[in-house]
Amino acid sequence: MQLALTEDQELIGKTVADFVSEKSPLSRVRELRDSGDPLGFSRPLWKEMAELGWVGIPLPEAHGGAGLGLAELTVVLEALGRTLAPEPFLSSVLLAGQALALAGSEAQQEAWLPGIAAGEKLAALAFQEPRSRYDVRHIATRAEPQGDGWTLTGEKIQVLDAGSADVLVVSARTSGADGDAEGIELFLVPAGASGLEVVAQQRVDHRAAAIVRLSGVGVDADARLGEAGAAGDLLEAVIDRATVGLCAEMLGAMSEAFDLTLAHLKERKQFDTVIGSFQALKHRAADVFIEIELSRSTLMAAARALDEKDADARRLVSLAKARCSDAFMLAANEGVQMFGGVGMTDEYDIGFYLKRARAAELTFGDAAFHRARWATLSEY
Repeated sequence: MQLALTEDQELIGKTVADFVSEKSPLSRVRELRDSGDPLGFSRPLWKEMAELGWVGIPLPEAHGGAGLGLAELTVVLEALGRTLAPEPFLSSVLLAGQALALAGSEAQQEAWLPGIAAGEKLAALAFQEPRSRYDVRHIATRAEPQGDGWTLTGEKIQVLDAGSADVLVVSARTSGADGDAEGIELFLVPAGASGLEVVAQQRVDHRAAAIVRLSGVGVDADARLGEAGAAGDLLEAVIDRATVGLCAEMLGAMSEAFDLTLAHLKERKQFDTVIGSFQALKHRAADVFIEIELSRSTLMAAARALDEKDADARRLVSLAKARCSDAFMLAANEGVQMFGGVGMTDEYDIGFYLKRARAAELTFGDAAFHRARWATLSEY
């Protein structure tokens, strides 16, 4: 496995970096937060990203995508992560979009994937439940047969970008007990369905999420994704892909937080001396640099393993998430501390990276969870 970017991937990265510099600075995230924007991102900017082909990178060519892999998409997400761009790649493309791409029928894919790839339609995956922690099989939401369709009842939490989604992909049980691998299904629920309630929330990193309550929501028989009762494994595969995308965002964000910190170390003076010349701070900065580069290697390995359907892919995903969680927290914590008292103020951007690190660390499993998963998959 070659852990180096191809010429095409380098070109994509350069294009995205130029775009981010011009149209998506961190000040935009601050403006979205201060204005209380309920959407949490820019629809015109999302449409522009789609027109540039980035949104459709991992989606099938037959349905408007580029048919490329995670290796290409992670280059885009790393660049966007540098300025904490809040556009819904995770929710619409890597969670709901990948569920449709991996298990949707031809009719389901044709109904939704071209619109998602074009930036015209948004989708979200509702899979987490109260007290589920990181267990995707902890599902109490029930799907009961009714006539030619199903009735869904239950509650989902931390549903990313649910408030702006045109359709929700909802996990529910048709059989089995909470925690069983069998009996889990995914259903397409259109926004505005009778009995569907979406309660908007904002996470600590200012990303949009929601609680989704289903009170006897009726869906047709053709709303089910994939094979009957087999969505447990599908969910894990989808979340692995989204985890790699999140790690790419984290890599970009930790790299930018480190760059901000280095710039401060080179400018801030104490006792008429630039603090970056202090040996103790040099050592701490070197530690952060090493952790970032290790994170980059594990991310690239995980993305390529999933693209190549490598047998070690799941293990490498957990390795990448554990590494990125620890490294991002280290980069953000050290950044705030090296900025000193001003690092705790809203005026300085480093605080945004600490908030993002806190939220991203816990999304799709924290470092402890993924170390345990890696050990289990390695048969320790």
